[in-house]
Amino acid sequence: MGSLDPSSEMSLTESGFEPGKRNFLQLTDKDGEQPRIASDESGTAGSSGLDDSSQERFIGPLPRDCTVGCSSDYSSPSYSYSSILNKSDTGYVGLVNQAMTCYLNSLLQTLFMTPEFRNALYNWEFEESEEDPVTSIPYQLQRLFLLLQTSKKRAIETTDVTRSFGWDSSEAWQQHDVQELCRVMFDALEQKWKQTEQADLINQLYQGKLKDYVRCLECGYESWRIDTYLDIPLVIRPFGASQAYGSVEEALQAFVQPETLDGANQYFCERCKKKCDARKGLRFLHFPYLLTLQLKRFDFDYTTMHRIKLNDRMSFPEELDMGPFIDVEDEKSPQTESCTDSGAENEGSCHSDQMSNDFSADDGVDEGICLDSASSTERVLKPKSSLTFELFSVMVHSGSAAGGHYYACIKSFSDGQWYSFNDQHVSKITQEDIRKTYGGSSGSRGYYSSAFASSTNAYMLIYRLKDPSRNAKYLDCDDFPEHIKHLVQREKESEEQEKRQREIERNTCKIKLFCMHPVKMMAMMENKLEVHKDKTLREATEMAYKLMELDGVVPLDCCRLVKYDEFHEYLERSYEGEDDTPMGLLLGGVKSSYMFDLLLETRRAEQVFQPYKPGEVMVKVHVVDLKTDTIAPPVSIRAYLNQSITEFKQLIAQATELSAETMRVVLERCYNDLRLLYVPNKTLKAEGFFRSNKVFVESSESPDHQVTFTDSLLWKLLDRHGNTIRLFVSLPVQSPGTNRTICQKVGGDTEECSEGSKGNRNSVEAILEESTEKLKNLSLQQQQGSSTSDSQKSSDTSDFEHIESPSPSQEPDSSSVSAVVAVDNRELENRIRVASGGSDGGAYSDPETQFPGEERSDSEVNNDRSTSSVDSDILSSSHSSDTLCNADSGPIQLANGLDSHSITSSRRSKANEGKKETWDTAEEDSGTDSEYDENGKSKAESYYLYFRAEPYAQEDGSGEGGQKCVLVHVDKRITLSAFKQNLEPFVGVTSTQFKVFRVYANNQEFESVRLNETLSSFSDDNKITIRLGRALKKGEYRVKVYQLLVNDAEPCKFLIDTVFAKGMTVKQSKEELMPQLKDQCKLDLNIDKFRLRKKTWKNPGTVFLDYHVYEEDINISSNWEVFLEVLDGPEKMKSMSQLAVLTRRWTPAQMKLEPFQEVVLESSSVEELKEKLSEISGIPLENLEFAKGRGTFPCDISVLEIHQDLDWNPKVSTLNVWPLYICDDGAVVFYRDSTEEPMEQSEDERNELMKKESSRLLKTGHRVSYSPRKEKALKIYLDGGPVKDPGQD
Repeated sequence: MGSLDPSSEMSLTESGFEPGKRNFLQLTDKDGEQPRIASDESGTAGSSGLDDSSQERFIGPLPRDCTVGCSSDYSSPSYSYSSILNKSDTGYVGLVNQAMTCYLNSLLQTLFMTPEFRNALYNWEFEESEEDPVTSIPYQLQRLFLLLQTSKKRAIETTDVTRSFGWDSSEAWQQHDVQELCRVMFDALEQKWKQTEQADLINQLYQGKLKDYVRCLECGYESWRIDTYLDIPLVIRPFGASQAYGSVEEALQAFVQPETLDGANQYFCERCKKKCDARKGLRFLHFPYLLTLQLKRFDFDYTTMHRIKLNDRMSFPEELDMGPFIDVEDEKSPQTESCTDSGAENEGSCHSDQMSNDFSADDGVDEGICLDSASSTERVLKPKSSLTFELFSVMVHSGSAAGGHYYACIKSFSDGQWYSFNDQHVSKITQEDIRKTYGGSSGSRGYYSSAFASSTNAYMLIYRLKDPSRNAKYLDCDDFPEHIKHLVQREKESEEQEKRQREIERNTCKIKLFCMHPVKMMAMMENKLEVHKDKTLREATEMAYKLMELDGVVPLDCCRLVKYDEFHEYLERSYEGEDDTPMGLLLGGVKSSYMFDLLLETRRAEQVFQPYKPGEVMVKVHVVDLKTDTIAPPVSIRAYLNQSITEFKQLIAQATELSAETMRVVLERCYNDLRLLYVPNKTLKAEGFFRSNKVFVESSESPDHQVTFTDSLLWKLLDRHGNTIRLFVSLPVQSPGTNRTICQKVGGDTEECSEGSKGNRNSVEAILEESTEKLKNLSLQQQQGSSTSDSQKSSDTSDFEHIESPSPSQEPDSSSVSAVVAVDNRELENRIRVASGGSDGGAYSDPETQFPGEERSDSEVNNDRSTSSVDSDILSSSHSSDTLCNADSGPIQLANGLDSHSITSSRRSKANEGKKETWDTAEEDSGTDSEYDENGKSKAESYYLYFRAEPYAQEDGSGEGGQKCVLVHVDKRITLSAFKQNLEPFVGVTSTQFKVFRVYANNQEFESVRLNETLSSFSDDNKITIRLGRALKKGEYRVKVYQLLVNDAEPCKFLIDTVFAKGMTVKQSKEELMPQLKDQCKLDLNIDKFRLRKKTWKNPGTVFLDYHVYEEDINISSNWEVFLEVLDGPEKMKSMSQLAVLTRRWTPAQMKLEPFQEVVLESSSVEELKEKLSEISGIPLENLEFAKGRGTFPCDISVLEIHQDLDWNPKVSTLNVWPLYICDDGAVVFYRDSTEEPMEQSEDERNELMKKESSRLLKTGHRVSYSPRKEKALKIYLDGGPVKDPGQD
């Protein structure tokens, strides 16, 4: 691509254009200036004070005729750089919408286009010594207006203005009413302009006066007061009317139309001393220079009880004659007097649907002032020409009452042209576009016409009085005051600096930079390199050198930048001989993001950098030594994809000094996929090499070369290496195995390290020591039989990984190994039982009974983390060995399946060869698996999977003083059952007497119970907690028992963790619970004085009868939860046809809720419920009303809401239909006496009760809904920002 010489006389063909084809031209900057059209066209408002340079039209999509509020860029199919960044061809600058600040932008543009306001603002001079410019609202408005007038940008930010309001970023996300903003901003300006020439500017421009009067129709006496206003609110549709006013004139006429006070609304006349018919109304005394009309389009629908927007059509004239509205009262009574008493009647104040709060009624000043000769002149009608107003701003709202968008249609007083100011877009519009903002539809004006009308319509109108003596023009730049000229110069310099900075940013390459720091723990450091495109590679290297803080660590000439792929950890290429090449050329130009990164590579002084050529692949080579069973850290080499395996072996031999003739190379393409590279002439690409690869090499004279790869020691070592995980296991404090450190060495003896133990070991410990050694020797035989070796997870930064493996000298058959395991386990149990029987009182005497020292996990003790019965059902249906249940988000299922995909050889299929996996349906349903088969033999696997444990001292010291930890290296394909049996020597009891809990984030624990499942869902450094307690057998379920306390502040209290069995009756489970409750909870209960019932989250449900059988009458699942409820008397529930309802009386006269009482119904009849409630309360049946409670038990509700918010006395005859749906026990029903009136309260008493209720409901965790969230009030802070309450959260 070459540049075209504009002075050349060559033809297009000679210049390189191809005829008949599409040729592309690229317009670029010349000498830092944007491309522009040379012809001088007048497309801007030159008389608006804009400088000549702003009148240049930049290349870009030209505007087209479009609807109001739409700029050309909205409809243009393409954009250009200049059209986006440079000023609109209208010559006006837009305002950027921060988020939802369109209402602010509309008002600011209207004020800017008001000459009198803009000029007055320019005449005000800011004194920096007196105020901070950041918090000065007039100063920031002054700066904004100057930028709107002189900036060459397409749109400018309003953040400086909003910051002066004291707003933070959250305010940008709050949409407010533009009329409310106008009032608040004017108030703030008046406060800031006190004691200045502009102190009365707002009143001079926008304030008018009106008289609010009441005239007696009998004596003519008139009481009145004078109010001031900044805008006139005009009703769109009168209250209760089906038709809206058709025009602004019609609405103004209705505004001043008096109403007659008669009948019950008669007015008490001070002169007549009696109530008389009177006429009440408003009269305009004075109109402001700038007349603001608010069209009240937002209303409240009392039918739906929602805010609505009235989209009815209301026309407005371009010129409005306000002469007829000065005085519409034709009756002149000679007896008219004013009320001079300061306590004058306030009945003359306006109605809410006529006057807004914008009328600042200064009663203390204006009320009771008589009309003297001076003021009476105001009542004289002026010539109509002096009261003709010209429309120049229409603020439009598009949307509904819930929200929408504001923009402004404004007429320039310079050229009379209308423009649409829609945030950053400014475009020309026509009178037809203005008429479209009238609203409404083409149909008749019916009551529902608003619903089908356009939602885009005028909301605020601003007129200016046509008075040549007062009408001002915009100040031109040459006429600016001196202080404004200085400010313009500063803003221009700032804008130029910003433009230069933006140009630099546009030419800056930003790319991720990495560096393996030679000192900081050899960690890969990451940063972002920002370098100009014209900087050379040498300069970029110096910048990266400083950025990575290598000064004084490595010489600069020992560093270089290379192309790097972080994802694949791949060095793509180096840049030899390109030190003087610009970075923009090396990186392929300036881009928002790159598909690659840079690495700052370092070397030692004696080393030489290796060149990295494009097309090479990186290979991490791990050397395997079968003699020592070790896998070395990786050595990185580079190869080509078209190299053969033979050439690749030669390359490895040079790097590792191994023999290429006896070398075996194994490629690990992905997890579970090991491929032996044995075809000499096959290329690396054909074998599946990619950018970054991992291989294992072994070179020795071992006979292992002659064995099939999947049966070789090399495969077994690599297989174990890939599947071994490291787990941190916390042992119980009571564990005998914690009194000594056991270091299991495969192929060797057990190391026993005494840690301060004193005295002789007891018999249990001696037996455990002997049994541990036997188990280890047995493990050795199993390992030899399966040729599975020890492994320890390797990392790239470790030195050498010591992997211990036995020599395959003895290979007992699998059946003999299984027999030894089973016999040894039973022998261990029996010896422990005999040894501990005398001293421990038979604590281990029966492994089938509950372990007396059973511990609870944190999640069991804390009932807030408990699983619901609903969640338990979900858990029981899962085949995952672990499921973390979160009370807030529900159960989180964990991935459990083994990764079975394999291209050459599957580790799982090989590991499970000869092993039978069975799933018993009952075991699945019960949520656990038995450790014993049908013949009572242990289900220990015949195929041994690697397990090695060693003591571990926790870094945080939490293991001190009792609890010990074990670091376990284990093959994750081992089942939970085998894992527990391997832990027996360290825990000190058999696997049936302890439980395994997996520890999740935030120290949440959940028990792993599926013994037939593997540890495949576990990963490196997972934590496990061992707790003493009997493990579940087939058909058993672990159950959490909670006490139901219906009248307590916390109705759900955790009691114990127990076990229920399939086929057990409720009565039998209660009998087993009684001694446990007495021992652990100090609850001495009679079997007839408590019941069990269903628990769903915190809601009580079905009452379980004594003869119900688990799994037959009652569905049960793992980690089930049940309520225990202590009864006051004998059990009333005898049959499943009965219904137990919890009732609570509401007494409005005392503003009080009585305690719960249970009512047992024989049927679902509403009549029976009301009879029972009448019987226990004494309320006559005809006066009794009831309502169903809402939400979670105990269905708490504020006493300030309950009387109105509940659905009292539903018109149904049975309880099991809508809207009640009471079909199960435990439903909450409130009832009351319909003749009882709520207690009368003062405002202070109500506020006090509100605070109490808020505190009560927050403590119980229930939502406080009687104080609904209010829309955030619009405020402008004159002191720079809101003052936060120190007690506020």
